[in-house]
Amino acid sequence: MMNMLNKENSTVSRAWEATLRKTHAAKKRANSIFGTIALANATATNTTTTTTTNAVEDNDKNCTISEAAYFTEKILPNGEYYKGQWCDNFPEGQGKYYWIDGCMYVGEWHKGKTMGRGRFRWPSGATYEGEFKSGYMDGTGTYVGSNGDTYKGQWVMNLKHGNGIEYYANGDWYEGEWRRGLRYGIGKYQWHNKNHYDGEWKNGVIHGNGCFVWINGDQYDGCWEDGMPKGNGTYQLSDGSFYVGYWSKEENEQNGTYHPSESSSNDVEWDPKIVYNQLADCKISPGEKVPILPSQKRLAISYSSNNAEKSRRPSIDGRGSLVLERPFDKMNLWDENDNDFNSFEMSRQLDCEFYGVNPAESNYKFNPVLPLKVPKPGNRQGETISVGHKNYELMLNLQLGIRHSVGRPAPPTSLDLKASAFDPKKKIWTRFPPEGSKYTPPHQSCEFKWKDYTPVVFRSLRKLFKVDPADYMLSICGNDALRELSSPGKSGSFFYLTDDDIYMIKTMKKAEVKVFLKMLAAYYNHVRSFENSLVIKYYGLHCVKVTGAIQKKVRFVIMGNLLRSEYTIHTRFDLKGSSLGRVTNKPESEINSTTILKDLDLNFIFKLQKAWFHKFCWQINRDCEFLEQVRTMDYSLLVGLHFREISSNGELIPCEKRDPRNESSSLHSRSTSDQLLLDLERQANMVLGANMPARVERTIRKPECELQLVGEQTGEYYKVILSFGIIDILQDYDITKKLEHAYKSIQYDPTSISAVDPKLYSKRFRDFIFKAFTEDT
Repeated sequence: MMNMLNKENSTVSRAWEATLRKTHAAKKRANSIFGTIALANATATNTTTTTTTNAVEDNDKNCTISEAAYFTEKILPNGEYYKGQWCDNFPEGQGKYYWIDGCMYVGEWHKGKTMGRGRFRWPSGATYEGEFKSGYMDGTGTYVGSNGDTYKGQWVMNLKHGNGIEYYANGDWYEGEWRRGLRYGIGKYQWHNKNHYDGEWKNGVIHGNGCFVWINGDQYDGCWEDGMPKGNGTYQLSDGSFYVGYWSKEENEQNGTYHPSESSSNDVEWDPKIVYNQLADCKISPGEKVPILPSQKRLAISYSSNNAEKSRRPSIDGRGSLVLERPFDKMNLWDENDNDFNSFEMSRQLDCEFYGVNPAESNYKFNPVLPLKVPKPGNRQGETISVGHKNYELMLNLQLGIRHSVGRPAPPTSLDLKASAFDPKKKIWTRFPPEGSKYTPPHQSCEFKWKDYTPVVFRSLRKLFKVDPADYMLSICGNDALRELSSPGKSGSFFYLTDDDIYMIKTMKKAEVKVFLKMLAAYYNHVRSFENSLVIKYYGLHCVKVTGAIQKKVRFVIMGNLLRSEYTIHTRFDLKGSSLGRVTNKPESEINSTTILKDLDLNFIFKLQKAWFHKFCWQINRDCEFLEQVRTMDYSLLVGLHFREISSNGELIPCEKRDPRNESSSLHSRSTSDQLLLDLERQANMVLGANMPARVERTIRKPECELQLVGEQTGEYYKVILSFGIIDILQDYDITKKLEHAYKSIQYDPTSISAVDPKLYSKRFRDFIFKAFTEDT
């Protein structure tokens, strides 16, 4: 028996010695890199403990923290080590943590996450020192890579974002604007050989307007695209000679003139290929990538169910006891082995009880038990206008006129327009006889006249919106015919789509043309001032007048198709913020992906990431102020949704399920955010209102509240791609609308009517939109 006890004691002794060696080894590894740091110590609740605390050695003196926190050292079973302040089972305050893979952090903590100022070091030797927020490098900080690359500047969620300067190991450097980890905006890049570029960047490459200067004194000043000259530009040689014209790598597009200086020895034609060959050697340093993001690091700390850690106080020397924790298990409020709670059907039944809904209710808008399904695919919108169609000749006339207007020689377009350019009398009539004329080609249609309204303004708008003239003509006037939508809109206008779905053509009444021309100057100034404006883009205003016995005039405007996307649009909403008549009168079986749903059909709340939500709110306010100024109303926000996760039977797959009756039970994971942010190319190309990754939360209307615009939140989320913009902005509050308002106010609630004063309309529209769109927290 004694031998057995001695043997057991020997085993325990060896285990204890091994643990002690492991403890000292972990402390030595951490301190060898971190050094000693001043960590706040616990303030004792009595004088004796305070006196003892003040006598603590090392750098754990001079420390004060709240009564709830205390100082501790922890060695985890996997060899990870923490030393610092502790509160409620989490690092809180100053502390240092060593991961088993060699990563280390020393600095401020809050509820177990790096928060405040700190220093993170990777096993490769790379370091980041600066501000942290919720585990992310966020704020101002400096990253030094293992190869010597150094970035100093602003960060947002682990990515360079804002102003910053980066020095590369090869001697290059860049100073300027960053967006989501890439050079984006205005910046200067200098190579180690002293060549430098100063100008615009996009997605990490030279793109836009800028000037490249070589060390020998040569320089190119002009337009760039994907790192190479593309567009109008001037190349100046050091001897005073220069080449000016249109630049392109394609020889058939290159067009310019060489002007030799008096001192130049080269009187022959100069070849622009020289510039492209020189630039091919000017490589942009990619910079070192962060090996592993700090937000991806997890702490091997267990959750305590009995709050034993919280009640423990520092020992007599002011230090917490060295303890071995059980391996960390993520908390799971819904036990995977508990069928009563894990059952999705069970949770839906509980939802029905919570919302007071009959589980037998067949309308998905009122019954959360019914799963949402993606609408069935609709046929391609519109009827192709071919020979024999009643509007075939009108289409030919339109295409001939636009080809003439856009292709007509014109002076260089300037964005600084004089007031006279907006004069409604600034219009050009052109006659198109079938046999052709000095200015028009022969054609097979009937004779017609073509009118361009304020052509200089619309030419400038197309330039402002970065529309290439050749692409514009190809979309509208190419070999592919236009498509006519099956039925005219509520206003009586007809709509036509280009074959590539980029542009939409709408016929207009004379009164609408007058309203548009009246507000054109304000519209131009607005879209020029606000690059992210959600107001629909207009590209041209024209009129076709058929001569002969039938004197028919057709006025039309060319605008962008807001819902043209690389993603399939599954659901469309037209939202105004009014309730009268704002429902789609179609049975569910007839609703497909091309059906435009209205306010009372809305069964989602749109969740935008914080930064984009703030931009969205700001831009909606600016756009509505503009629409108030020009006295228009009846506009709406057109929203297109692409659902990212759909089951094989067509049901939408929720990305997260929480209990709305207990908000504290919600588990929020940032893995989705990490995944989106790491997709730098998509993030850098993101534009407000176009192909935006987001989430939507399902809402339910109670049957007795059928007219409520925004339903009750269910906590059921879906991943989506959003596209949206403001449409139908050409309806002014004229006498017809005033009479409509007066008549309907007698029968209905005046606030539910669409036709109201522009100021009231704007306020109601914004109030509704800011309820339908919220920040994704």
